[in-house]
Amino acid sequence: MNKKTSTPKIIIAIDGYSACGKSTLAKDLGKKLGYGYIDTGAMYRAVTLYFLRNKVAFDDAEAIAKALSDITIEFVNVKGKNRTILNGEDVEEEIRKMYVSNQVSPVATISAVRRSMVLQQQKMGEKKGVILDGRDIGTVVFPTAELKLFLTASPEIRTKRRYEELKIKGQDSTFEEIQTNLLERDHIDSNRADSPLRQAEDAVVIDNSNLSKKEQLAMVSALVKQRIKGLK
Repeated sequence: MNKKTSTPKIIIAIDGYSACGKSTLAKDLGKKLGYGYIDTGAMYRAVTLYFLRNKVAFDDAEAIAKALSDITIEFVNVKGKNRTILNGEDVEEEIRKMYVSNQVSPVATISAVRRSMVLQQQKMGEKKGVILDGRDIGTVVFPTAELKLFLTASPEIRTKRRYEELKIKGQDSTFEEIQTNLLERDHIDSNRADSPLRQAEDAVVIDNSNLSKKEQLAMVSALVKQRIKGLK
């Protein structure tokens, strides 16, 4: 009798610039593969929200250390949608607002914050069968991930996507304000001393400026199938 061999599970790291559809791809891919999805960007947003609410100064090391010890971040699936839970509160909508977006990059440059979040992310993904999207997943969090992707698109396309996303949510922001925010975040994240945004040498680069979500998902699904086949 032949024994059935289980399909190997891998870690998929998705990095790239703001508003490149990293989370959309990760969610869609997670559903298709039955993998868990870890939105690392949401984790930094949740920390930023906590700091803002509790008036934690970004240069106060002692206050930051205490705050991080009081922060618990989880992800739950509600009706097929990933929700970010901060200390028991669903903050998924709040962390996407512009006042949080405008402060998330400075918070994400704080070494203590990054160390705390990276440890949590590594623990979440240690059993594999997960997809993580962010800015340093393939270079810092999981440099040995079996599949690394780096998404990019033109600034105009990225701004348009974020503008339409916020408009649907009823958030009033101008096209210029959003584009400035995106480019500033990319600049800060690319030039920070701790875990800067950069493309891993072995990452597959995907410019999705002119790709539909369906086309991108099909392309990445084929890459996943190829990588898993290579592990058998």
